[in-house]
Amino acid sequence: MLSETSTATVRATLPAVGAAIGDIADLFYRKLFEAHPELLRDLFNRGNQSSGAQRQALAGSIAAFATHLVEHPDTRPDVMLGRIAHKHASLGVTAAQYEIVHTHLFAAIAEVLGDAVTPEVAAAWDEVYWLMAGALTSIEERLYAQQGVVAGDVWRTWEVVARTEETDDVATFQLRPADGAPAPAFRPGQYVSVQVELADGAHQIRQYSLSSAPGSELRSLTVKRVHEAGAPDGEVSSHLHAKVAAGDLLRVSAPYGDLVLDSPDAPVLLASAGIGCTPMLSMLEHLAATGHSAPVTVVHGDRSPATHAMRTDHAQLTAKLPDAAAHFWYETPGPDHPADRTGRVDLSGIAVAPGTHAYLCGPLPFMRGVRTQLLAKGVRANDIHYEVFGPDMWLAQD
Repeated sequence: MLSETSTATVRATLPAVGAAIGDIADLFYRKLFEAHPELLRDLFNRGNQSSGAQRQALAGSIAAFATHLVEHPDTRPDVMLGRIAHKHASLGVTAAQYEIVHTHLFAAIAEVLGDAVTPEVAAAWDEVYWLMAGALTSIEERLYAQQGVVAGDVWRTWEVVARTEETDDVATFQLRPADGAPAPAFRPGQYVSVQVELADGAHQIRQYSLSSAPGSELRSLTVKRVHEAGAPDGEVSSHLHAKVAAGDLLRVSAPYGDLVLDSPDAPVLLASAGIGCTPMLSMLEHLAATGHSAPVTVVHGDRSPATHAMRTDHAQLTAKLPDAAAHFWYETPGPDHPADRTGRVDLSGIAVAPGTHAYLCGPLPFMRGVRTQLLAKGVRANDIHYEVFGPDMWLAQD
């Protein structure tokens, strides 16, 4: 809980800090990487830095956390904190790195806001930072303990045992631990980080959802190749597609992620677009394997049947459930595709069972649109869960 004195100061300065938070985040990252270039090379996603997405996400999360402290002083925004902590754990972030961030973040605040940063203002926002950092560190320590790893030491070497081309741009890699030890447990919907060494010596990390359900020593990663030649956005996916085959080794983290089935007996709606189908397929396979009897509604949007990765699995797994239906929308459908399933996903004609728990993954506009339609159908906001591939821009754009 924020102290009374700091609460008053943060409330008074939040408009000014909020207006400048984008500039603060931009300067912070420049200062951080000038002092620690190894962090950009080997920890931070260079694609997100190049696009500015990470700066926007950082700004959004700080503003949202400070606003919550002021407006809801007796609670914490645990959903937001949990999502960030899972991502940090998959990267191996440690408590010591929060000290480094603090140094450069507060130098950026002082430089951007100048004389407005009085000792009282600095102390209040310092308290905000350490409350957020302390909460994240606590959650991350618990996540590390659950996986039985030392804080930050999340990496193991895995062997690629098979590779399957799902579409022209999507491949599935089946992995097993190279040391022969048991694979760590995971929950359907979770992801792992994959770290690869690129041609310039950088060790870049990206997160990929596990696309199969628990129950096997093999783990499946389904990866879409990003095409921008030379762009940092696609440097890891392009490396995996071009360089990795059966018999190769990959450095893979323990599994993390908060998009997991939270009420196993409830009706379920799984909505995805594009490569966002990967965590949904893991959940769907799990539901089929466990004999889920409540209604399941599967919704997916894609450019065409040919670009719909694992389309057959999507349909066949749905068919295994006793009370389930799959609805696929394509912008360019085949000749026999229903006319009312052409274009973007539209739930107006889809029945949603009372008490449905919904899980969304795909581009942010898609998820916002589906969430709006679900709320209109009576699905509770707390029962709608989502996964963002990359920085969580939902907060940054609210």
